[in-house]
Amino acid sequence: MRRLIAALALTLIAGAAQAAEGYARDARTCDGYPRAPIETVKGLCAGIVLAPPPAGLPASKRTLHLPRTLLALPGGDMLVVDLGIWDPGRGSVWRLTPKPGGEPVLTRLLTKLDLPHTVAIGPDGQIYLGEMSRIRRFDPAAADPQATLVTVVEGLPDNRLHDNRHPLSAFIFDADGALLVNVGAPSDQCPPKPGETRCAEAEKQAALWRFAPQGPGNWAAEPTVFARGLRNSLALIRTRAGTILQAENSIDVADPAWPPEELNVIKAGANYGWPYCMGAGQPAPAWKAMKIACAPYRRPAVLMPPHGAPLDLIEYRGAMFPELQGRLIVSLHGYRSTGSRLLAYELDAAGLPKAAKPLDLTPGWRAVKGRRPSGSPVGMAVAQDGSIWVADDRNGAILRFAKDRR
Repeated sequence: MRRLIAALALTLIAGAAQAAEGYARDARTCDGYPRAPIETVKGLCAGIVLAPPPAGLPASKRTLHLPRTLLALPGGDMLVVDLGIWDPGRGSVWRLTPKPGGEPVLTRLLTKLDLPHTVAIGPDGQIYLGEMSRIRRFDPAAADPQATLVTVVEGLPDNRLHDNRHPLSAFIFDADGALLVNVGAPSDQCPPKPGETRCAEAEKQAALWRFAPQGPGNWAAEPTVFARGLRNSLALIRTRAGTILQAENSIDVADPAWPPEELNVIKAGANYGWPYCMGAGQPAPAWKAMKIACAPYRRPAVLMPPHGAPLDLIEYRGAMFPELQGRLIVSLHGYRSTGSRLLAYELDAAGLPKAAKPLDLTPGWRAVKGRRPSGSPVGMAVAQDGSIWVADDRNGAILRFAKDRR
């Protein structure tokens, strides 16, 4: 537990240092926004919608602390979910009204949230928000959005931060309206204790839970386990073709080249191997002595860069980038050299990822002193105009990737 607290403290300190440096600006713009000095694939540029907070600004004076996820609203506004500072009751949700060439308008809608993460539109057109131990519905257009909060799923594992490595709830809606909810692994590798031959944590956690629909806006109180062996499923999507994809955050080890992160095709009842096996069917170090066979576990569709830390998946369907049409875009949040980028994978007609080399949309997003911090992309959203918005959480920024019209 102490190691976890120390690691999180270092992450927050590093994030504060990055935010202090910020993104250097010059006279150039990106589709009407100040241009961020991020090296992008040809034809793409990055604009700064919301800049990192000024150096030395106390946390109490900051508007956003850790902007994590985004949701495009009709009319051009964005919902921004701010995790807060990794303490329960410190999260919030904001409406961002963009002002190209000026500062955006931020309107606070919800406060005192417990580690909020995913925000999504449900099959009923209502807006749903995932917190640490529940999912709630709210109306952002109401005079008092806080008063419209209604709990639709509760009793998720109360993954208190310092007792659990993966406390955040992510979710998607399946084709039949069911809620599929990430329940992260309580530990990194679930190392066996003397006499143990299996990991008890993997029976119900490190899984996707399914809450069956029971009419518009209602779900069963008791879930079933939809898929197992998934360490942390923050990056989830149901593609237009109906395929469910998950990007796996694999275990933390010192080896910079292993294990790879995974892009998994999720099937009901399947087990994807955590904590016993990972990558291309390789035994995990903590369980290698048990000689566990990896063949029964479902293999990834695609192996991604090791330690990249994928945190979101979107299927691009905008008008601004015809060359990205139908591609799966992955945000890599990791602090190692494989992170700080956006990758675009091709999907076939069935919504399955092709095992080809992805297109790196941001090949130069690592820190350069005096120019930029290392990127920390989390949530993404495609705006009505087809631009790609990204929450850059450790830097406290919101970026907009658009067509480079120079």
